[in-house]
Amino acid sequence: MTATATLERPRVNSLAPFAPRPRPVQAAHIIRSDAEAIEIAHRLAARFAPESALRDREGFLPIDEIDAYSQSGLWGLNVPKAYGGPGVSYATLAEVVAIISAADSSIAQISQNHFVLVAHVGLDASEAQKRELFGLVLQGHRFGNAFSELNSRNVAAFETKVVVHGDEVEVSGQKFYTTGALLSHIVPIVAVNEAGKGYIVFADRDTPGLTVINDWSGFGQRTTASGSVKIERVRVPQSRVVPIDAFDHPTAAGPISQIIQAAIDAGIARGALADSIDFIRTKSRPWIDSGKETAGEDPFTIAAIGDLQIRLHAAEALLERAGRLVDAALANATEAGVAAATVGTAEAKVLTTQVAIEVTNRLFELAGTRSALTVHNLDRHWRNARIHTLHDPVRWKFFHIGNYYLNGVNPPRHPWN
Repeated sequence: MTATATLERPRVNSLAPFAPRPRPVQAAHIIRSDAEAIEIAHRLAARFAPESALRDREGFLPIDEIDAYSQSGLWGLNVPKAYGGPGVSYATLAEVVAIISAADSSIAQISQNHFVLVAHVGLDASEAQKRELFGLVLQGHRFGNAFSELNSRNVAAFETKVVVHGDEVEVSGQKFYTTGALLSHIVPIVAVNEAGKGYIVFADRDTPGLTVINDWSGFGQRTTASGSVKIERVRVPQSRVVPIDAFDHPTAAGPISQIIQAAIDAGIARGALADSIDFIRTKSRPWIDSGKETAGEDPFTIAAIGDLQIRLHAAEALLERAGRLVDAALANATEAGVAAATVGTAEAKVLTTQVAIEVTNRLFELAGTRSALTVHNLDRHWRNARIHTLHDPVRWKFFHIGNYYLNGVNPPRHPWN
């Protein structure tokens, strides 16, 4: 890549207008098996990893990478088979996300809300809406996100309003943390009517009145473009309005959202541990008291790497178990089955959070002072882990898990549980 080409690449934190991405000119690949999904994820990860540090350092948006990711067919993984999709296991979906996250966790996070929205279409949309929206996903269209609001009372309080006008609705409000919206083809907006009932309004990215602002300034997950969306009297056909009913009765909506978050954290830990091992093997010096010729022979370093690897494997095992519990809850959405999936996913979320922060912190202790040089940009792993694990506090996971096992109390149903 030439210096000129590098300078011309779109960056984050630019308030200049960013044109909507062109819609795909050909349909995305349709994945036919769980094994194929894993194989494609590994192939893409090998492509995404080499420039992940550069993208983070320079703030380059992963535009080509996201196009390749969605066209690969991976963004259609949880479209049900009945609608022409792969309908893979959520254990497989979680592993795909972890593989991509290990290569570049910002790219993995950009796809997170898309998968959640595909699941919501399956749970809450009408048959006509499922046919349309699932069809768009299989063609390669990407869903963004206009959910959270920066100044509301709490994460579940929505001030964005939707009003019916004949065959259309009008939506007005402002959103933040809108990961995926900038590079999406469709921006689903969470809004409430006068009675407080919630809806997801699937607005085309180029709809008049919809403005995506590239103003994300977090110190981690820098290239997710998780900035703002302004919604000024946006008009959308009623056929694109899906009620949010999935949390009013037992469904797998909550654990589906959470398992993807946990998978991103597992991937961050996986990528950071791989980089730690590589750095220790190739660049670190042995500590003087070890009497060893290489840093990799230091017995304390060896033991520490063993400890971190065990923790990572434990987190990955719980992540796979959570995927199977989600599959079971989708197949038979009973109160007990959904609670088991929610608690199982919470257990995975606890361990993936802990191991992501632990690995990314201990990287520098084990790899030594050289690993702190900016040329390596290894601090991106810690920054990404610290930012991404803030999405929902694990201190509440411990409470709900303990209350479930000790007192038989099922956890609440919402997107953060």
